[in-house]
Amino acid sequence: MNREELANLIFPTITKTIADYEAMYPERNLGENAHVTRFAPSPTGFMHIGHFMPLVIDYVLARQSEGIFYLRNEDTDTSREVEGAVEYIRSVLACYDMNPDEYEYRDTNETRGNYGPYIQSERKEIYQTFIKHLIIEGKAYPCFLTKEEMDSIREGQARDKRRIGIYGRYAKYRDLPVEEAIQKIKNGESYTIRLKSSGDFNRKFTFNDLVNGEMEFPENDQDIPIMKSKDGLPTYHFAHLVDDYLMHTTHVVRGQEWISSIPIHYELFKTFDFKMPKYIHIPLILKKDGESVRKISKRLDPEAKMTYYEEKGYPRLAVIEAVMTIANSNYEAWREGHPNAPFTEFAFSPKKMSSSGALFDLDKLDNISKNYISHLTKEEVYEGVLAWSKIYDEEFSKVLENYKDYSMQIYNIERGGKKPRKDYTYYSEIKEKTWYMYDEYFESIAYDFGSFSKEEVKKILDLYISAYYNEEDTQEEWFNRIKEMCNALGYATDMKDYKANQEKYKGSVVDVTNIIRIALTTLTTTPNLYDIMQIFGRERIEKRFSMI
Repeated sequence: MNREELANLIFPTITKTIADYEAMYPERNLGENAHVTRFAPSPTGFMHIGHFMPLVIDYVLARQSEGIFYLRNEDTDTSREVEGAVEYIRSVLACYDMNPDEYEYRDTNETRGNYGPYIQSERKEIYQTFIKHLIIEGKAYPCFLTKEEMDSIREGQARDKRRIGIYGRYAKYRDLPVEEAIQKIKNGESYTIRLKSSGDFNRKFTFNDLVNGEMEFPENDQDIPIMKSKDGLPTYHFAHLVDDYLMHTTHVVRGQEWISSIPIHYELFKTFDFKMPKYIHIPLILKKDGESVRKISKRLDPEAKMTYYEEKGYPRLAVIEAVMTIANSNYEAWREGHPNAPFTEFAFSPKKMSSSGALFDLDKLDNISKNYISHLTKEEVYEGVLAWSKIYDEEFSKVLENYKDYSMQIYNIERGGKKPRKDYTYYSEIKEKTWYMYDEYFESIAYDFGSFSKEEVKKILDLYISAYYNEEDTQEEWFNRIKEMCNALGYATDMKDYKANQEKYKGSVVDVTNIIRIALTTLTTTPNLYDIMQIFGRERIEKRFSMI
């Protein structure tokens, strides 16, 4: 009996060869420096900021090199798949406008690109073709170790302080005669397929990572599993090899936690004599926790989850900008010199990444977001808060739709110019910062006029609306009329004089404007009062004054 007979027994329906698939997936017709990147999440959980950072980098690398950015669904771990995770991945890509050039969406039966299927569970025959080739070449074998045997091996290795895994004398079935392996399979014994490693752990090889530079590793000597016994699907490591080879991925962006897998991937590519993609192992995303710095945690930190930014209503470009600032140390300087350029025009360089960790600061994101929103048009702010409220505050969305033009007037207060007002950090706080502008929310109001009696307050408001308010006034004329009224009522209009002679006055022009402000809004601090009153108009002002 020979290895080909063993391979045919294991894969009786596999008739294609590696050469057949190489012909089906030819080299891409792209420019010499074009990058082919892939966003390849596993639907075993919902996206977090640790996924988002490589997504942004993948997208930038492809766009700035006129390459290809594709989406690959790595769903081979079927036992851990989370319902809705695939759909959420798509929603994030759409939300942040980083849609892939190539993809496959199973629910809509939509595929774009010539290198699919882009869902790993649909590529089973392709993987098995490569595995069958290894068995025929004597570079892979069926392993019949039971779970109990595996547990016993691990316990012994841990007790003896040896490396955990199947290698050397622990690889019990590595050299099992072909005829015995065939008989075991015919007997119905369960098995996995393992790589027959040719590595020597005591021998080193060098590897060039685009972030960390040249690194040295011991060769892999573990007979790693490459196909699982239950469903015939490959392990992550093997699927990674086949897909990146056939899809002609040029750059793999992934977290530093995958550095330990380099010896395995190096050997897999070497086994087939395939050229490896270039690897960019990005730093861990860190956060400041008191006086210490630690890895951001999905369990401890709400901002680790991408849903956090959606619920808060951060503009998508603000989140991308924040990620870009930690992805490359020179991004902020570039942005200052190119305030209106798309982020994809930035020349991203892995060499400008920190290998020790990237500190993600929510305060910094808030500042970026405030600055970003401050430069939007009133229409853009309105559309942003409306889109957010339709999902998270349906009642407010109806108010916004009923008062579209009025709302845009509100959002236009102190907007534009060299120093626009930076009121809003994210869309979810716009309601709490503008609620008083809407009559629907101006009910059961509590006022605090400080030391001024209700009678004095009403006297000021009544006199102002009857004798001094003019809807046609410019801001200068408006303020001059308030000062005229202050003189008539015994309030100082000159603050220096007031501070020097407080006993002569009931208060100052500041007190009078604050009384008007509180009567209209209940607040002592608001955007420009003149602008608020211009938006309100006489009828609403009179109504608010009458409520005191």
